[in-house]
Amino acid sequence: MKRIYLWVAWLLLGVTGIGYSQLYDGGLGHYGEEGGRFMGGLGFATISEDGRTRNYLSIAFRPELSFGKIGVGLNINLLYDIEGGGIRAQDWDSSYDYLRLLRYLRYGRKMDKTYARIGTLDAARLGHGFIVNYFTNEASYDNRKIGLELDLDFGEYGFESAVSNLGRSDLLGLRIYLRPMYTLDIPVLKNFAMGATYAADLDPDVNAGSDDGISVIGGDLELPLVRTSVFTTMLYFDYAHIRGYSSVEHRTRIFGAGKALGIQAGVGNLLGMMEISARIERRWLGKEFIASYFDPFYDIDRFRIVSGDTLHKADALLGVTEETKGIFGELYGGLLGNKVRLLGMMSRLDSQPHSGRLHLAAEAPDLIPVLAAHMTYDKGYIEKLGDLFTLDERSVARLGLGYKLKPYLIAYVDYIWTYAETEEGSHIYRQQQRIEPKLVFSYNF
Repeated sequence: MKRIYLWVAWLLLGVTGIGYSQLYDGGLGHYGEEGGRFMGGLGFATISEDGRTRNYLSIAFRPELSFGKIGVGLNINLLYDIEGGGIRAQDWDSSYDYLRLLRYLRYGRKMDKTYARIGTLDAARLGHGFIVNYFTNEASYDNRKIGLELDLDFGEYGFESAVSNLGRSDLLGLRIYLRPMYTLDIPVLKNFAMGATYAADLDPDVNAGSDDGISVIGGDLELPLVRTSVFTTMLYFDYAHIRGYSSVEHRTRIFGAGKALGIQAGVGNLLGMMEISARIERRWLGKEFIASYFDPFYDIDRFRIVSGDTLHKADALLGVTEETKGIFGELYGGLLGNKVRLLGMMSRLDSQPHSGRLHLAAEAPDLIPVLAAHMTYDKGYIEKLGDLFTLDERSVARLGLGYKLKPYLIAYVDYIWTYAETEEGSHIYRQQQRIEPKLVFSYNF
């Protein structure tokens, strides 16, 4: 296990207008505000890994700028070996490590007519999420990737797309949709849409000589019933089918299919106190099928080596030997004038053990004048209520709490529970815990 402790608080000099909560974007997607932040700091880090401990001088810069719809963020972390001298080589041993200095560059936000983002994908999603849902290419903190999202809506038609890694063939996803009655200008029916989605991981095990690709194809229908500035509601239907390679059977095969029927509703800016959207769907899942196959855990689950055996996530499909039914629910939005922002997502099958999955994100940068807080949490393979908030190998979590010593000076502590590969490309993961105290100087403009 690898642990990192920053013993001396970081001094961050910055200008900020994006919102202090964007120290970590938990998938809530707050864009479009003017301003920026420059963060930089010094500290000491102790890293214990594989039975060996080293001390480092930590130097970090994480600037973010936002100008209307345009935003950019960098993530520069340097660890200087106090005893041996030099920058920690493991962090800069490939050209791709330098590309990852760009955390993101984006235009607009999801659901805008034009949305583009390059860099870290915090919560990539296509359509209603039945195939690709809250996918992240930063599940492993030390194995961050440069990805791309691009969505264009032309009214009568449009598309959504996601690429998890521009450096090699990982997840590729595309949804195209058509509004056949858009030009008729008929209320309700005008916005009826039909969509088709293709998403694939062409090489899950990072071995170009192997044939282990996995793909999901699907179709969807959606009918917005009410669309006003205060209230919206929509009915939708999804269908998906999986095809891929099984390392157990050593062949490409057709896996199963599933479908879902759901309703989504939202309340926008109600008396300036609440802006909430929720949805719930009923799922009918066939044998050898998993809904939202490309999910927040996919980058870790896609390929593993356990006791010398290679295991693909696709092999888990063979264990789904019965048709099942289940429930999926989601809630997101803001409360108290957007002082509290939240996202919750939970799914569970009626009769399949350990099928529960949970994703939570919340932030409250200004709810209490002297405090700032944020949290993200993912948990898989949930069976009982006691599993929900137990940190173990099924968990990825981040919790931060800041105390505002002055309006411009904040003492902040981040706790991160995540994973790191034992060796790059090995796909053998160990739990990683980080505790990062910071002293933040923040100035808005």
